[in-house]
Amino acid sequence: MSLPTSKSETPLATKRVHRAADAIAADFAARIARGALTLLGGLVVVLGVLIAPLPGPMGLPVVVIGLMLILRNSFKARRQFVRFQHAHPRIARPIRRLLRRDPDVILFFWEQLLRLERLLLPRSWRHLVKLRHRFRHSRAS
Repeated sequence: MSLPTSKSETPLATKRVHRAADAIAADFAARIARGALTLLGGLVVVLGVLIAPLPGPMGLPVVVIGLMLILRNSFKARRQFVRFQHAHPRIARPIRRLLRRDPDVILFFWEQLLRLERLLLPRSWRHLVKLRHRFRHSRAS
């Protein structure tokens, strides 16, 4: 019978022992990460509000990204969003679409552009709808 020559050959050294302290440390790390991502989301929202007055539409997408970070990582914010969603479903629907696991970001922004065009421009000035119809007919041919 030969004795093991190093620690790695002992049967106990290859098995990982699960300790309660490991679970507590993992839970603590997850809480810290969620808190840090929520704080980062808040900073991104503030940044979006600060750059909103600048020319171009870059403020709104930055605010939406910040809200996505906050809603994915804060239980309290998610609970308030659910209440808001029940009170105002038409307003909350676009945000819910972005919070899905694999959101169609390009499709979402295209639909928002179409809605904005319909809201702000008279029918004779709406070019995005005409572009969409032209694109559909060219693909069908």
